[in-house]
Amino acid sequence: MRNIKLVIEYDGGRYNGWQRLKSSGETIQGKLEHVISEMVDFPIEIIGSGRTDAGVHAKGQVANFHTKSNMSTKEIHKYMNYYLPQDIVIKEVAEVGERFHSRYNVKNKKYVYYIWNDWIPSVFHRKYSYHLVDKLNIELMKEAAEKLVGTHDFIGFSSVKKTNKSTVRTIQEISITKEKHMVKFIFIGDGFLYNMVRIIMGTLVEIGLKQKNISHIDEILEGKNRSMAGQTLPPQGLFLEEVYY
Repeated sequence: MRNIKLVIEYDGGRYNGWQRLKSSGETIQGKLEHVISEMVDFPIEIIGSGRTDAGVHAKGQVANFHTKSNMSTKEIHKYMNYYLPQDIVIKEVAEVGERFHSRYNVKNKKYVYYIWNDWIPSVFHRKYSYHLVDKLNIELMKEAAEKLVGTHDFIGFSSVKKTNKSTVRTIQEISITKEKHMVKFIFIGDGFLYNMVRIIMGTLVEIGLKQKNISHIDEILEGKNRSMAGQTLPPQGLFLEEVYY
């Protein structure tokens, strides 16, 4: 049995997230599995590095599947990009060892969130960024973000309900840069809880607008209470940029 690894780029705008749903065929996983199953003439289930929510995009999602097909990786690559919708593209196809698992072998992930920070909206960035009229204080946000770097229990920055699984994660890096009106936030960590990046973003925005003090980050980490953190920012500004193995 061969193990095929895919690197996938997609515009999540019209999809109900990554994970296959019985109630909807409009998921990234569902579209991929349909095309692959048709290609090899056998039902295929793919394994993703993790889920992305409805409306979230990816430039470097990773998935793998097992098959007995003798198609070359180049043939698989061409077939999939021919039959997939235009908003899902296979960037790379590779045959990997049978023990490779796109979710369990992940070491780190890189997410990027974009904010268009100007009173005039952008026609061309509106689907791929969050529009914020009020001017953000970038330096305050950088100082607040530093408090999140390291190993913490991030349950207060998550929409996770009661769980027996650990909510401790390690963030290696948060960087914030601004070019003209676009503010770019980069998050690199060993894993992210449900809605974690978007809730952190909502909290950083509150601090950047001087609605909350920098010390509020410490209060949320200590309080472990979702209601203390900022709003969950919209999904269109978020990209899964890269998965590291």
